[in-house]
Amino acid sequence: MKKWLLVLGMITCMLGLTACGQEEEIKPLMTQEEADTLGRQVVETINQYVLLNAGDQVSDPVTLAAIDSWEAAAEDMGDYVEIIGVESELDEKDGVIDIRVKGSVREAIVEIVIDNNAITTISTNVEYTFGEKMEKAALNTLLGMGTVFCVLILISLIIGCFGFIPKIQAKFTKAPAKQEVKAAPAVPAVQASAPEEDLTDDLELVAVIAAAIAASEGASSADGFVVRSIRRAGNKWQRA
Repeated sequence: MKKWLLVLGMITCMLGLTACGQEEEIKPLMTQEEADTLGRQVVETINQYVLLNAGDQVSDPVTLAAIDSWEAAAEDMGDYVEIIGVESELDEKDGVIDIRVKGSVREAIVEIVIDNNAITTISTNVEYTFGEKMEKAALNTLLGMGTVFCVLILISLIIGCFGFIPKIQAKFTKAPAKQEVKAAPAVPAVQASAPEEDLTDDLELVAVIAAAIAASEGASSADGFVVRSIRRAGNKWQRA
């Protein structure tokens, strides 16, 4: 009897532990069917706003951002054709709904983000093939490397010009050379000779000088002498 009671108690404990280990089932904020309907309604509404060009009539920032994202994606997606499928991940208050859309050129996914029972973001992302993604990556790489090399070449040219800048600056800022003014050679002063005395009127003095000269020459008469000028040298008179 005690053994049966012990076994019954163990079974009761095991059942109690199993009941405590079960988690309460989480109820999502909407069913998959409701999520599918909501996603289709959002896509159709955005497409109608774009077709009617009625974005100016919208005041909700989330809807405005959704319209801008759809128009930007339409350049690669092409014209809207149809909705291919809807997938969703939902919990009690949050969730994500992805609507796959077929365009005339490419497919796209419209992503609806729900946070705390409210739609916070609606964006359209174009689906590219693997080849297109690789091509874009290669172009972005070439563009980035080309930009870097262009900047390096420009910097090299600027550094190379540093050797010419001082010369150009010196050429424009150089003061004109002062012309040396050569002093004119000094003209030696000409000593003014004593003015010759005009003796034409002083006949007596001329006669005396002529007689003196004749006496010094041993002549008996001064008739052969002609006095043209008389210069004074010191205290003596000299004949010219």
